[in-house]
Amino acid sequence: MVDSQYVLPNDIGIATLDCAEAFQLLSTEERLYSHYLSRACWYGGLVVLLQTSPESPAIYTLLSRIFRAQDPTQLGELACAHGLSEEEYQAFLVYAAAVYANMGNYKSFGDTKFVPNLPKEKLKQLVWASQAFKEHPEEMERLWGSCGERMFSLEPTEKHLGLCGEGLSTYFSANCSMEDAKLAQDFLDSQNISAYNTRLFKTEVNGKASYEVRLASVLSDDANLDEDMTTKLKCFEFQGHTFTVTRGDYSSLLERVVANLQKAQEHAANPTQEEMLAHYITSFTHGSVKAHKEGSRCWIRDKGPIVESYIGFIESYRDPYGSRGEFEGFVAVVNKAMSAKFARLVAAAERLLKELPWPRAFEKDSFLKPDFTSLDVLTFAGSGIPAGINIPNYDDIRQTDGFKNVSLGNVLAVGYSTQKDKLTFLAEEDKDLYIKWKGPSFEVQVGLHELLGHGSGKLFVQDDLGNCNFDREAVINPETGELIRSWYRGGETWDSKFSSVASSYEECRAECVGLYLCLNKEVLGIFDLEGEAAEDVIYINWLNMVRAGLLALEFYTPESGTWRQAHMQARFVILRVLLEAGGGLVSLQHTTGADGKPDAIISLDRSKIVAVGKPALERFLLKLQVLKSTADVAGGRALYEAYSAVTDEEPQRFLSLRHTVLLRKEARKLFVQANTRLEGQDVVLVQYEGTAAGLVKSFRDRFPKDAEVLEQHLLELVRADAHYWGS
Repeated sequence: MVDSQYVLPNDIGIATLDCAEAFQLLSTEERLYSHYLSRACWYGGLVVLLQTSPESPAIYTLLSRIFRAQDPTQLGELACAHGLSEEEYQAFLVYAAAVYANMGNYKSFGDTKFVPNLPKEKLKQLVWASQAFKEHPEEMERLWGSCGERMFSLEPTEKHLGLCGEGLSTYFSANCSMEDAKLAQDFLDSQNISAYNTRLFKTEVNGKASYEVRLASVLSDDANLDEDMTTKLKCFEFQGHTFTVTRGDYSSLLERVVANLQKAQEHAANPTQEEMLAHYITSFTHGSVKAHKEGSRCWIRDKGPIVESYIGFIESYRDPYGSRGEFEGFVAVVNKAMSAKFARLVAAAERLLKELPWPRAFEKDSFLKPDFTSLDVLTFAGSGIPAGINIPNYDDIRQTDGFKNVSLGNVLAVGYSTQKDKLTFLAEEDKDLYIKWKGPSFEVQVGLHELLGHGSGKLFVQDDLGNCNFDREAVINPETGELIRSWYRGGETWDSKFSSVASSYEECRAECVGLYLCLNKEVLGIFDLEGEAAEDVIYINWLNMVRAGLLALEFYTPESGTWRQAHMQARFVILRVLLEAGGGLVSLQHTTGADGKPDAIISLDRSKIVAVGKPALERFLLKLQVLKSTADVAGGRALYEAYSAVTDEEPQRFLSLRHTVLLRKEARKLFVQANTRLEGQDVVLVQYEGTAAGLVKSFRDRFPKDAEVLEQHLLELVRADAHYWGS
């Protein structure tokens, strides 16, 4: 039997991401704009296969060829005829659906490998019996040979994403350690090169290491260099090592991204959108993060579009070092009713920021009011779909130009629905209230987390000319009572300084802001919550957070002492802070369930949230912000890693609780997304049923004209770099 951590259950939740109503309200031009943007996103989303594992592109190609030759129903009949049980075939369908949904064979939420929940010989038997194999036996046999073993392998270093010796990551060659990643970051900072759109490849000759920093771009030579790239594409000597900066990573895929962005330009709603897309085209063509930043500035200025989108190398959660961005692209349509509530929250933001527990000097000089809209997702290409987004992630733009907040309404609606019989670790008397108010409380938390969590706080920066965005003789550290002694210099950023801890630390800060400000009656009124309903939402929001802190133990790896998911590590830290507050605020009890197996119950005393919980969060938030603002990496890491530690000490015994959490864990839902299809001069929406077969069909239809060519490109890109991963 395979450990249940590494297989997905046959009854995994799968839901259709419905956007039909929103899509039908679009004009013809808006539908065309959304169609070409969606095409760009889906082509770019294939990049994630190459960013996940060496075998992901081959697994994707194998599945694609099987299902293009036979639909899931036909294949199911064949499977039955060749000795697979219904459960085994369903396990294969679930595996295929999960590979598509995660864009690879590692979970997007937790970075854990998943393998097919059926014997390898049974799956091989099905592949050999398939129509695809009959039509191209040698090709299919080669494909199986390149991924069959690794598809099922659970060697210690393959179980999770990570750097050399701890896991696997195709952001780096297999011989790169954390020390190599740190050296590379120092080099990139010295040349003012962003890591967002890069990968790092290390070569050793006679004991001497040299490094290739490869930028993602259509162009792969040093011709047609724009001004931004002229000084970057060359060899450098740095700390006794050779660094060569090249470009052309994912070239054949990005070429299709660019082609569809150019078509989308023809249907843009305004000149700002046209300019935004022009910068993105430049960025993906040349490998320029500077151009992407200019596109992001245009995106911020494009206020209240009916069709919203963002695309590029965005989130750095899955880079073990914390600097490289995973490709992501979304297209969504505005939900006017919920957006009106968020607009009211934005209007109140400057007042609410004053409620946060740090001095005025630690807040941005002025609050740049962002767009904050609720959107129904049409397309979200990448490894997973979040509930809310605060972007861009470029620190300098966030400090001076602002940002946008996005709440994904149709994701919230289906992703956070809860069944009573699947609610774990809550007292029976809490469950009905939890089900009733979890959705509304999460809307409040997402709004506060994105707008005032990620949108708050100042970074103290001194540029290369010595100019500071703060008064060095006046800013006092409230923790010490003395002048601040550290800050960011030159090209240093939050991600580059705090590296592997940055993402989780920032998510923790944003979650704390959400919990802290949800106590504010004005905030609750904005969401039409008053009286008993408002009190219940506060209670369930806090209860949901402490429960999430317990569930987070699934994403901790005892063997390496590391966390695999930024948000869940953040929630565990908050649980620790609230337990430490004492006063009977939070209690955690080891129990035995009705099935005789270990269980646990987590409780929150709602009468003590304001008296005990709020002061505890106030103290913790102040520490987090001061350490972040002043670039105090040593202090920030010490604080955060102390609260992140998972031990078996009394009374909580978290390591023991982890076994209980794994025993009772529920797999995250998979989302089935629609396709858009051109019909004459208009676009139609094609939706699919919320099943594993429906998800498979959506991907089978996603690239109707060039699927085979794309698969060939993916395999060529993998083969070219196979030696870096010993395959």
